[in-house]
Amino acid sequence: MSTPLPSSFFARDALEVARELIGAHLRHGPVTLRITEVEAYRWPGDSANHCHRGRTARNAAMWGHPGRAYMYLCYGIHHMLNLVTGPEGHGAAVLIRAAEPVRGLDEIKARRGGREGPTLLTGPGKLAAALGLDLGFDHHPLTEPGGLEVLPGAPPARLAFGPRVGIDYAEPEHVVAPWRVADADSRWVSHRSRLQRSEP
Repeated sequence: MSTPLPSSFFARDALEVARELIGAHLRHGPVTLRITEVEAYRWPGDSANHCHRGRTARNAAMWGHPGRAYMYLCYGIHHMLNLVTGPEGHGAAVLIRAAEPVRGLDEIKARRGGREGPTLLTGPGKLAAALGLDLGFDHHPLTEPGGLEVLPGAPPARLAFGPRVGIDYAEPEHVVAPWRVADADSRWVSHRSRLQRSEP
């Protein structure tokens, strides 16, 4: 059985980690997912980053140890899973946007209201629901066996890049920055029309 990725994997620039997370696995209980799409929120200077204006109670996990979860609630409804990156004290993370099922499909469908196909997991709120996550996983160590884990997986043949989603509040250069990364050949990806394929 695979062991979780170490904290050293996460202790790098968020965009570098984002590229290498495509193809990795998320495991929680009976459900295992293969990551197909992520967004990097970098430090310093990224105006789309929740830490851009400093430390708050909400973003505290992002300033902590790399390889922990940062969970937040979007629109009071959707739980969003982020993986903390960079050295401790740097507010950076990678948002997990989409994945494809590896194990536990029946459980995923039950948690997602019986839906079928990519709509099960193409969106960060959908993904967190499928994994059974909530705000109680904020600060959760992803590098320890048990609980929520990030495991190594096979990297994709090709990556695709594009602007992040829903960050119109950011500075123009950060709105268009190609810091969303996806598996170019997976159908389990959101907002595909805004991605450009690129050979690794």
